[in-house]
Amino acid sequence: MNQAPLSRRRALQTLFCSSAALALNVRPDRAAAEVAKEGLHLLMVGDFGTGGVDQIKVAGAMQKFVSDNGVKPEGLLMLGDNFYGLVKEGFSVDSPRWQKDIEKMYPASVFPGPMWSVLGNHDYHDNPGGEKVQLAYAAQPGVRWKMPAKWYRFDLGPIGSPLVTFICLDTNFPTIAGGVDKKTKKPRGSLTAAEEKEQLAWLKAELEKPRAPFTIVIGHHPLYSNGDHGDTKQLIGQWEPLFQKHQVHAYLCGHDHDLQHLEMKGLFTTHLLSGGGGAKTRKLEGKHEVPFGQDVHGFTHLQVTAEALIFTHHSADGGVLHSVKKLPDGSFKLG
Repeated sequence: MNQAPLSRRRALQTLFCSSAALALNVRPDRAAAEVAKEGLHLLMVGDFGTGGVDQIKVAGAMQKFVSDNGVKPEGLLMLGDNFYGLVKEGFSVDSPRWQKDIEKMYPASVFPGPMWSVLGNHDYHDNPGGEKVQLAYAAQPGVRWKMPAKWYRFDLGPIGSPLVTFICLDTNFPTIAGGVDKKTKKPRGSLTAAEEKEQLAWLKAELEKPRAPFTIVIGHHPLYSNGDHGDTKQLIGQWEPLFQKHQVHAYLCGHDHDLQHLEMKGLFTTHLLSGGGGAKTRKLEGKHEVPFGQDVHGFTHLQVTAEALIFTHHSADGGVLHSVKKLPDGSFKLG
């Protein structure tokens, strides 16, 4: 059972919603993160691919975090909407935006590890066939951009005894991201119905296989969210029973342009939303009683040890906004 009762979550939500001052600095007692050197370190960011000033600011905060804390990240988790807007010269593996908005924005000198990536709705919609370009870029030898398929798995930790299993999925179901574009009147890109079915079968098979002590699933759209998009009922119906049955410790996503931490009563999985990577933020409008939610630009740090997963939301100015420790038994501790 979760260690933070519903009454505590309600009190926290009231605090976050009723005080604008506290909303600007949820953790005034901690201007910087307290980061242990042991374990695995990863940084995650979603909804970042604008190439604009806010993406630059968040990327700079990520670089400063690594420098200030003397950690070497295992890699970055890129949570979708990796490229916004039409690429006028045509979107290909040779597009200048790969260098400008990816390679130089998150330099290998600071982040030498892989950039494990999933597809967002803008990756399908803004440049027709954009999802294929991202897959093709990842297939080139020597690049850090990792997207071996629309859905894939990787494990991190000592060889033979990994600490954490990551399962990366494509949330762009036909009923979620498909349909007709209101402006162009053309069909919008998404998974096909056959791909959705194939991915579900693959997910079930992977969850049945041996996994590390911790399991994390990554996608773009949230299952639950207090952001302006709200919950994604199709994902809740299809994936939540599997997460519960197989005890998935955390689901990481973006899509809503904010930072959130959600705990749904009676469920095993912690939901972390990190969509503050660069796109314009939007107010949180949902009514879930949650430990944290704020419409700010920022990123999320994940520290993995044998004892816990520790997620910490950071603002674009580097301040610590919220932290949660997820334990192997599914319980969690705030702060």
